[in-house]
Amino acid sequence: MKKRIVIKLSGKIFGIDDTKLLKDYATFLVKISKVCQPIIVAGGGNIARHYISNARSSGADESTLDELGIEVSRLNAKLLIYALKNKAYPHPPITLPEVRRAVDSGLIVVAGGLHPGQSTNGTAALIAEKTKASEFLNATDVDGIYDSDPNKNKKAKKFRRIELKKLRNLLVREDSVAGSYDLMDIVALKIIERSKIKTRILKADLKTLEKAIKGYSVGTEIIIP
Repeated sequence: MKKRIVIKLSGKIFGIDDTKLLKDYATFLVKISKVCQPIIVAGGGNIARHYISNARSSGADESTLDELGIEVSRLNAKLLIYALKNKAYPHPPITLPEVRRAVDSGLIVVAGGLHPGQSTNGTAALIAEKTKASEFLNATDVDGIYDSDPNKNKKAKKFRRIELKKLRNLLVREDSVAGSYDLMDIVALKIIERSKIKTRILKADLKTLEKAIKGYSVGTEIIIP
């Protein structure tokens, strides 16, 4: 049986400005599916944040905003499924039991969010746990974890490896309202800790992902005691 790798993809690849990027990811996933079974979790990206921001300004509560984000992530998942054609499970699973059945098909599986109150990072961690994936790759807009926001602080230090406890302490400063999740969240950390899931945070580009799948040290590895 092929090893299973869960990849959380940044919502940016589903943007409206570059349709070729999505096709390039589909080609890449078909390529790597010869050596592993990719299980993809699509982020909501800027499109989700746009909907969430507008709905919040109209008075929607946080659970409703979560549901909006989930719907957008599932639409993004469908876009990737269409690009993958018959190499992918035909629709995004919306429950963990359905994820399990989809993975058993042997096809590339693409999901969006599952539960309100949980980021797609948390969803990806849960799916990695449920499917006994060998690794969880969190492909984001930055190339790893820093001690401060590298977009705001040019002297921010990147960690090649970081202990889970130290990362948790960094994350407690972050917001947990709908649309604000970036690298990881506390729920996701609890899941990877209890099941000791090998986890790496890295840049969402094809060359970096390919290196990670081949076993190279890229991004930031989360060390679990």
